[in-house]
Amino acid sequence: MSRLPHTGTSIFSIMSLMANEHKAINLSQGFPDFEIDPQLAEITARIARGNLHQYMPSSGYQPLLDKISGMVNHTYQRKTNASTEILITAGGTQALFNTIMALVNAGEEIIILDPAYDSYGPAALLSGAKPVRIALNDDYSPDWNAIADAINGKTKMLIINNPHNPTGKTWNNEDFLQLELLLDLHPKILLLSDEVYEHITFEECHISVLTREKLKDRSITISSFGKSFHITGWKVGYAIAPKYLMKEIKKAHQFVVFSVNSIAQAAISEYMDVVDISELGKFYQQKRDFFRNLMSNTKFELLPCEGSYFQIASYANISNESDIHFTKRLVSEYGVAAIPVSAFYDDGKDLKRIRFCFAKKEETLIRAVERLLKLK
Repeated sequence: MSRLPHTGTSIFSIMSLMANEHKAINLSQGFPDFEIDPQLAEITARIARGNLHQYMPSSGYQPLLDKISGMVNHTYQRKTNASTEILITAGGTQALFNTIMALVNAGEEIIILDPAYDSYGPAALLSGAKPVRIALNDDYSPDWNAIADAINGKTKMLIINNPHNPTGKTWNNEDFLQLELLLDLHPKILLLSDEVYEHITFEECHISVLTREKLKDRSITISSFGKSFHITGWKVGYAIAPKYLMKEIKKAHQFVVFSVNSIAQAAISEYMDVVDISELGKFYQQKRDFFRNLMSNTKFELLPCEGSYFQIASYANISNESDIHFTKRLVSEYGVAAIPVSAFYDDGKDLKRIRFCFAKKEETLIRAVERLLKLK
């Protein structure tokens, strides 16, 4: 019997296969098509020629843990114990999975805000928990009344994602005040904050759960070097949590991957001495603005993009097709791959919106929009 009976081939795989089949420009999957920083490449090559090829400690390479602790203190003014409150993981997804498996029991409930990253629900089901899906408002702000109504004695965890994938929405201070008021009423609920795009925000600075005194002692924060340093294929992320929670997460971690790639950890640790991560938002804001300017000549209506490297576009004034059918036609007839936003909703809610990834070379974006301009 399948423990994930309703899970099949993901829309991401389907669109990428179609993109390959039709030789389309792939703006569907969320990864860059440009080179990594030459400094990082040189550091990695040098380390690979050394003798750092065996297991790292399960919690992570201590110099890297120390660098993360320092960065968190500098960025968020949050002091963390590198040895007991930080864990290096095989990407953000493994951190999410470990956290849920370690902290949520069979029969308990996890609130997931739709549209949601597609790993949350399966992780909840595999833990034996019940995922409770609550739709965000149509502007992708939290519906606090609906969230409050969903909480009951079985609720163990609330998952939030800021900056948000797929929509590019970021939370503001009022959102966090509302969250704190709600969780004050339910002191046993844990907060899992997916912040893998934390360094990719634009007009407004990212607000991390790590900065919230009322939340930090009941929260697990997930981050990703893959997103921050354009190295998604390295699959290196990390989790931050208070010691009493991290102790349990580490128990699960040791039986999933035990430890993360040694060369990658050492290279990232050294790279953190030379990179200015505060410049990342500016880098991607230029790409966002470049893409939005190109798209202004198309028939799409662009929604605000406040963070991440995703742009939501409405095609409601172009077609009445379902977003799945529309994206498939976009690939087969016009040679551009995108993701239908309904794929991120448990109930398939269709607002006639699709997601583009703009973490691409300028020439890639230009060629894609040239094709979108032909859309009828």
